Amino acid sequence: MNQMIETGEAAHGSPGRDTAVSRAETWPRVLIISDVRLYREGLALSLARGGALEVVGATSSADAIESTEALCPDAVLLDGSLPNGLALSRAILRGAPSTRIVGFGIDGDEHGVLACAEAGLSAFVWREGTTAELAAAVGHAMRGELPCSPRIAGMLFNRLGCLAGDRDPARGEPSLLTRREQQIAELIAQGLSNKEVAMQLRIGAATVKNHVHNILEKLKIKRRAAITAYLRG
Repeated sequence: MNQMIETGEAAHGSPGRDTAVSRAETWPRVLIISDVRLYREGLALSLARGGALEVVGATSSADAIESTEALCPDAVLLDGSLPNGLALSRAILRGAPSTRIVGFGIDGDEHGVLACAEAGLSAFVWREGTTAELAAAVGHAMRGELPCSPRIAGMLFNRLGCLAGDRDPARGEPSLLTRREQQIAELIAQGLSNKEVAMQLRIGAATVKNHVHNILEKLKIKRRAAITAYLRG
């Protein structure tokens, strides 16, 4: 009578296969967003072959928010060439604030980098970046890291300095007003007329008038006298 003998490998699975499955379970789950189908599907295949990431989907910007809600990825890989990419990043983060947004194909100029940071991107890869670099960027983003050059670090620190300068010292919060508007508001609170403000700041009276209009609109008030109350409040 023949007996079937169950070996350790058959009973418990192949050690190599179990190790691969275990690794895959720890890989970040990513959703690719690009409006070019060949682009997103090609990237999905390349990342899947490279390991380190689990691609749970690839979709267009039109379906990005719905797909993010349905698939709950750890990270969204966002095509930097999308005209609405930064607005889309903000929209995704409003619905899924813990999701990491990683941009790829990003322009290397200062404006592009700062715009990405302000839109909530956790990491980015330049236009010349490789899939390996993109996978590494996701890993860094998941750990709350941003490897970058000294130049990029300097740009981000300079931007933080500008934002700090635009904070309301009394409230410790971001001011609704720009630094110039804040200057003009302070002078108005001291009782200066538009003409006097213009003379002190060495700008045109018409420019001051425009700033005052913007100040009233931003603060949602109708009279100059209310500016003083806002600043002292």
